[in-house]
Amino acid sequence: MTDTNGTPEPQIADAVIGNWVDRFAPPATRPYLRLSRADRPIGTWLLLLPCWWALLLAMLHTGQASWFDGWIALGCAIGAFLMRGAGCTWNDITDRHIDGSVERTANRPLPSRQVTVRGALIWMAVQALISLAILLTFNLNAVLLGFASIIPVAIYPFAKRFTWWPQAFLGIAFNWGALLVWTAHTGTLGWPAVALYVAGIAWTLFYDTIYAHQDADDDALIGVKSTARLFGDKTMIWLRYFLVATVSFMGIAVIVALIDVSPLAMVVALGGPWAMGWHLAWQQRSFDPENAAGLLRTFRSNREAGFIPLPFFAVALLL
Repeated sequence: MTDTNGTPEPQIADAVIGNWVDRFAPPATRPYLRLSRADRPIGTWLLLLPCWWALLLAMLHTGQASWFDGWIALGCAIGAFLMRGAGCTWNDITDRHIDGSVERTANRPLPSRQVTVRGALIWMAVQALISLAILLTFNLNAVLLGFASIIPVAIYPFAKRFTWWPQAFLGIAFNWGALLVWTAHTGTLGWPAVALYVAGIAWTLFYDTIYAHQDADDDALIGVKSTARLFGDKTMIWLRYFLVATVSFMGIAVIVALIDVSPLAMVVALGGPWAMGWHLAWQQRSFDPENAAGLLRTFRSNREAGFIPLPFFAVALLL
């Protein structure tokens, strides 16, 4: 894999081997696509799946489905890719000096000088503006929520500098779509969406604590905070807490949304958080802080974990 001058390109440590960026993207575009983590799609899925949870649950709650819901689902998919890309670009701009000191991130486009800060800022703006165009197709309340999401997105990259809980800030930003999509379907924000949002935050704390253990030693050397460093050898206990919170709050969301609508649909939909909980329990048992490759595999398996509630919600929608 070489650039336009025939020079070998640095390998990104946690990129998917044989990903489409490395194989098919024109060499000039690769550094920008890597800034957006297009070679590491797991983050897009983790941003998108709470949106799809909220859409199906909102449809169950209202008993209504329309072609516009199809656009919401598609718009969320495109928007998740773009906004995750914009957020990661912003993260790399703010972390460019830190990333050069961490083995796993030293070859990212900014610390390795494949992209200038000015180029990264322009690329971030392009992604954000396309996302804005999608957002403006939704109702006013959803649009306002979309604008409000800029606050946690902007704060997150700095969180590891002032709190041991940067993963909580990531959860606040990454699961905002649950609030927005519920509102895009129903027109107003509701308590089921809030409970689903809290479930998503707990899920993010679960999977990103696992992910953060890859960098715990480097983070300690440069003074970067994380829940992985905070919990240390008590991480297994905390993962259990986050697992229980994820399942409990998703279950509360289902109950509040459906108890007065369809008890049968509610029982079926409750299978979603229950089954997801079993997957998270498997992840917890697989957790080994000394096995970096295993940590990355476990983290990536959260795409499958996040998909688990969807068929339960979809079947409930047919009842």
